[in-house]
Amino acid sequence: MTKKSSEGLDTRHFSRRTGLAALIASAVAVFGLTIAAAPSFAADKTIKVGIMSGEDEDVWRVVTAEAAKKGLKIETVAFNDYTQPNEALERGEVDANAFQHQPYLDNQIKQHGYHIVRVGYTGVWPIGLYTKKYKTVADLPKGAVIGVPNDPSNEGRALRVLQNAGVIKLKDGTGILATTADIVENPKNVEIKELDAGIVGRSIDDLDAAVVNTDWALKSGLSAKDRIAQESIDGNPYRNFIAVKQGSENEAWVKTLVASYQNDTVKAEFDKVYKGTGLSAY
Repeated sequence: MTKKSSEGLDTRHFSRRTGLAALIASAVAVFGLTIAAAPSFAADKTIKVGIMSGEDEDVWRVVTAEAAKKGLKIETVAFNDYTQPNEALERGEVDANAFQHQPYLDNQIKQHGYHIVRVGYTGVWPIGLYTKKYKTVADLPKGAVIGVPNDPSNEGRALRVLQNAGVIKLKDGTGILATTADIVENPKNVEIKELDAGIVGRSIDDLDAAVVNTDWALKSGLSAKDRIAQESIDGNPYRNFIAVKQGSENEAWVKTLVASYQNDTVKAEFDKVYKGTGLSAY
């Protein structure tokens, strides 16, 4: 005969119901913990990141390994032209890119209407004045031909290096997008030759000097011994960064991507690859 409690309940059924409820509650609790710990992207999430070909590919191999530990798979897409990574990102051909500084992106947005935003800094490469023919800036002859990058942001940056070195003077109030039209003093009557950023360093033998982005200087076989002037690092606005399409900046994979770059393991590889010519900027 089944015993009943003072409230008239079947204690056998109550016990079974209580045990079942406890089991369900336990499962829910465990499941809830699993959900809370898991990233919001799938474990096999793969993203494409546009980078520049060359030394940065070595750095991004380490970034890729760090991301894999966090459940994010990275496929890098290497470009040889600075104009391509943003176009690829805007079209959705890559999910992120990492190659540019803010003045460059601002100009690209102005020109093309891109919807691209910065999400995490990577490094800074102080731009410098290089020459194979002279030991100091003072040695540059009258009429010297000096190459500079021809894209607006880097040309303005290069002209400021020349101004700080005393080669030219720009008119007061000139912004970061200075051009040769802004030169108001040129005591040595130097000729400024505008060339593609990827070519200017490789043209050094045909020039008296050239202002070259550090990454391209390395690719062109230039070293610190060839550099006779360099921009200041303090307060430098030209820190490179990882960028994504606007609207994606708060996605969980973006935070994982940035964390996969901004760590000591990647910094060690960065320092090894760039030998002090580039500096971590986060």
